[in-house]
Amino acid sequence: MPKLNLLFLSCAAALSLPIAADEIKSYQSFSGYTGLINTPNAEAIRSGSVDIGYNNLLDLRGQSYLDGHNFIFSAGLFEGFEVSGQVSAESMHDNIFYSEGRGQMRDLSFNAKYRLPYIPKDWFSVAIGAKDIGGAANNYKTFYAVASKELWDFRFSAGLGSSDRLTGEMNGAFAGIEWQPLEWFSLLTEYDAEAVNAAARITIPKKWLYDIGEITFTSRFYSSTDFSEDKDTYWGVNFTLPLSDEAKTNYEPVKPAPYVAPTSNTPAAKVNDYGLGFIQTSVAPKLAEQPDALTVTSAEQSQTQNSQKVVSSSLSKQAITLKDALINDGFENVVVGYNSTTVFVNFENSVFNRNDIDAIGVVLGRIAENIVNENTHYSVQLSKTDIPLLAISGNIDNYRLFIEKGISPDLNVQQDKAVIPEGVTWAGKAQASPYFKPRVTLSPAISNTYATELGVFDYSIAIRADVDVPLWKGAGVILGGQVNVENSDDYDERGPFRRYRQETEFDRAMFYQTFKLPFGFYNQTQVGFIKERYDLTGITNETTWLSDEGRHRISAQLGSYKYEDYRGSKTFQALNYQYNWVEQDITLHAQAGNYWYEDSGYKLESRFWFGDSYLAVYYEDTNTTKAGLAFSIPLSPRKDMKAYKFGQIKGTESYRHTASTEIGESTNRLVFSQGFIPGSAISTYRTFLNQGRLSSDYVYQNLARLKEAYLTYR
Repeated sequence: MPKLNLLFLSCAAALSLPIAADEIKSYQSFSGYTGLINTPNAEAIRSGSVDIGYNNLLDLRGQSYLDGHNFIFSAGLFEGFEVSGQVSAESMHDNIFYSEGRGQMRDLSFNAKYRLPYIPKDWFSVAIGAKDIGGAANNYKTFYAVASKELWDFRFSAGLGSSDRLTGEMNGAFAGIEWQPLEWFSLLTEYDAEAVNAAARITIPKKWLYDIGEITFTSRFYSSTDFSEDKDTYWGVNFTLPLSDEAKTNYEPVKPAPYVAPTSNTPAAKVNDYGLGFIQTSVAPKLAEQPDALTVTSAEQSQTQNSQKVVSSSLSKQAITLKDALINDGFENVVVGYNSTTVFVNFENSVFNRNDIDAIGVVLGRIAENIVNENTHYSVQLSKTDIPLLAISGNIDNYRLFIEKGISPDLNVQQDKAVIPEGVTWAGKAQASPYFKPRVTLSPAISNTYATELGVFDYSIAIRADVDVPLWKGAGVILGGQVNVENSDDYDERGPFRRYRQETEFDRAMFYQTFKLPFGFYNQTQVGFIKERYDLTGITNETTWLSDEGRHRISAQLGSYKYEDYRGSKTFQALNYQYNWVEQDITLHAQAGNYWYEDSGYKLESRFWFGDSYLAVYYEDTNTTKAGLAFSIPLSPRKDMKAYKFGQIKGTESYRHTASTEIGESTNRLVFSQGFIPGSAISTYRTFLNQGRLSSDYVYQNLARLKEAYLTYR
């Protein structure tokens, strides 16, 4: 085959050239991995980006090509590593159990690719990957290794693949050339181990779409394959976007400098009378010492006293201005106190609900903006319904230089109560009480299936509202319900998935009480009514331990409920562990327990965080063994509306969606509600621990975001 020889030899020659090239964009292929048409290149989706694609080039069980449907979701978990899920189907809605769809294919598969590190970029790139891994019916199982080299406006790729497909695609040597003469236009040609294919690709730039993402159109206009129906032209469309604008890669990294607060043997002030529900027993910072003068006249003493009064008066005005600024920002339970060397601030965050670190950044920025006395320290307490969560201290002049010039800030962050200054003067009492204000959280509730015998995608969608009313320290009431808005035919009242549809119902009425205990323990108990198909009343208890730096979190969940209308009960027990690998923005999770629907076993999950969103891969082994992908995104603005007297309306800070497949079996059964534990809008993990990220190490690792949050919302 002369075409094959010319294409493969040109790729091999290009890979041997030691010449660097400008970066050429990479996009999703028709086969689900980053590449050309049917073949991969050695690139991967950018870390923290996702690609949602559709094309009509259906590989029918590896036997032939026809006009069908491929839906592909790809994501970059970390640098050089991508995963994707692909749904392939001959039709969208035909029921395979009926004559209209009998014999048709509908398949769900998972793919993964890893670009090998430590190879200099100006040499070449090498990647290894697999297609259709796990699952029951592996129609497209493929393993491959590929190398790519960029040269001028070209990318040359060549590799070896192993596949059992009768067409021969990706079973042997393959090669391809991508030519990108313009930023928005590319021509592609490849040999996929069976045929030569050619395609054109056009991209609508991100800047034309309000910087949300890129849209790409691809047309395969030629193929020499002998396994296709009388059609050379197939097409695809892809939408690529970053998962989060708050990803750490957007900020210049900053390393913290150590901060050691001055010490004193004098007990600190008590603040119970000013709206806080705790007593600070730590020692206060030592007041600034003045050297003893050898000779001091009465006039000099009088002048010094007058100077101190002026400073105190000035600091009083600054403290009042600071307090007003924090209340205007929407913070609650705001307390500001000061002495001649230190400013103390207590606040509660109800507006930056995606991430408490934004709230901390705005508060520290306001302190640097409003307190201008030289050599003044700050001590800041982040609380939640009067429960102290995090304490931050440092020097105001130093933090101001961090904002203005980007120098390393000297912070001391602890999972504890803040140090309150000795001899403190309070700028009024606590203002903006967090209590008796209804907080309504809106979120979607979705039940769905992918690639079943009944259809490519079936769904039941409801809009959910959860109302939280804080009552006193650590306590409140939760009311919840939802309204069904849309169902596919198979989720209708007589459909096969009717038992799993999202009904219109009132399903939560719970009272909760949370305690902060010594040695890093938290305890929360919830008592009341829930509806999980049936009406039940009972109690849930969660005890959580968090290590000093926040790296390790262990929690135990227990629940016991009784049916309202039947004799019987439901119980569950689960033990959870989380490791927070803050340097890589990864959290590792493990859970073992006995679950709601009487299955028992364990779950393992890795979450790759990008700002306030994450991508996850997980493995479950209870009634069945499953593996899958998940993503979580915030469905609210970065800063929500303030909590006014009559309440607050906001979106959920973390909406999670999953897709999984059964592994290790000859069939891929549908399994609903495996490893299920009834959820709640209020929990120690989400409400008090910032989705498991509220820790000193997390703050130190994300200092640049502190500055960015203040500069954005000042």
